[in-house]
Amino acid sequence: MFSFNIFSDLNTMFRYDFMLHAFEAGTIVAVIAGMIGYFIVLRRSSFAAHALSHVGFTGAAGAVLIGINPIFGLFLFTMGGGLFIGILGRKAESRDVQIGTVLAFMLGLGVLFISLYKGYATEAYSLLFGEILGISSSNVLITLIAGIIVAVVLACFYRPLLFVSLDEDVAEAKGLSAFWMGILFMVLIAAATSIAVQVVGVLLIFSLMVTPAAIAERLASKPSQGIFISVLVAVLATWLGLFISFYLPCPVSFFITAIVFLIYILVRLVPYVRNFSFQK
Repeated sequence: MFSFNIFSDLNTMFRYDFMLHAFEAGTIVAVIAGMIGYFIVLRRSSFAAHALSHVGFTGAAGAVLIGINPIFGLFLFTMGGGLFIGILGRKAESRDVQIGTVLAFMLGLGVLFISLYKGYATEAYSLLFGEILGISSSNVLITLIAGIIVAVVLACFYRPLLFVSLDEDVAEAKGLSAFWMGILFMVLIAAATSIAVQVVGVLLIFSLMVTPAAIAERLASKPSQGIFISVLVAVLATWLGLFISFYLPCPVSFFITAIVFLIYILVRLVPYVRNFSFQK
């Protein structure tokens, strides 16, 4: 029971290993999702994140069909899908058709995999809405390693990726390849999506990959601030979602999505409230 004593409540919650693992994995995922998400919003590539999460579900279904861990299938398919989309679409603004084409094929392939599986694909289906409370210590380690790799790559290519994201034509005139930066970016989205799916699931990927970054874009005046705010919102939403779900019988992913959505609505409403008060 919730006691209104935050220290006592946290002490009670952290007695359980599954909650510790959930907080560990959730924090890693939120940080990576917040970082990559800012570039997703900057490049107007939200559809790519959405599509790759569904591609990942197809990979998970295929992995279940052949009897291996669905996380491996999820990662393999999202990475392959990211590479394929990046190769097909040279410019970020022209990728929607390529993304839609790949998504349609992958969804059909996922239906085939599920239909061929004779049992009930619980592990694959659980990825639709996330399974953060079922994450094991080994999965936390895999998430950490993947998160570190994504963060290091993003740090190494931060400036050229930011330049290309702001203006591809000018970046190319300065000698940067928008094509290769685009492929790198799609691979980063694929990796971030693979680990974020474990927390919020395929159907709710926008809650961590896009919404915090959309909030940051409205509040920040420069990219470094935007990334910081995006990560902060994602982490706080994940922590609050886990804390509330421990005491209320509702899915963690619902609370995470609800929290970031409410923050987004508040951020959108603030300018209107200010204008209304000034008019009065």
